[in-house]
Amino acid sequence: MNSKAKTKAIFLDRDGVINIDKQYVARIEDFEFQNGIFDLLHFFQDAGYLLIVVTNQSGIGRGYYTQQDFDTLTQWKLKRLEDTGIYIDKIYHCPHAPEAACSCRKPAPGMLTAAQEEFQIDMQASWMIGDKKSDIDAGKNAGVGKTVFVSRNGCHEDNGADYCVTDIRQIEELIRKYG
Repeated sequence: MNSKAKTKAIFLDRDGVINIDKQYVARIEDFEFQNGIFDLLHFFQDAGYLLIVVTNQSGIGRGYYTQQDFDTLTQWKLKRLEDTGIYIDKIYHCPHAPEAACSCRKPAPGMLTAAQEEFQIDMQASWMIGDKKSDIDAGKNAGVGKTVFVSRNGCHEDNGADYCVTDIRQIEELIRKYG
């Protein structure tokens, strides 16, 4: 691939997409992968997408857990994924509390634009997958082509996403159809 070529990416929120959101997950014993996430990540990878995690981790800024706690959990998670043949290209995280008004905390696009610059990502050919409106807004603010809202309560709320699913396993069909 020449240095001017661009690639496509799947931007994934962590809590609520990759793992079950249990509020401020920072310990291995509290981390539980979503049903179907391994198959879905394999599909994305096999389809030629970079796998980029973009996650707000305000628990660090609020003092609920440390950067080291986050790093330890992240390394464990990456090892578990690699053991199944899944390779996350990069994890970006915002450690700031909401009142910090930083440029990286979603819905700001900072993490996504950093990935775009680092990996020469074609944002229009990419997808943002999240379970909060701030995830979808970050994708839109960064110019991501398609957004998917993962809802546990049904797809009746206005979340601004292009698509809404109630089970992450439905995302594969969307990408096969519209990717």
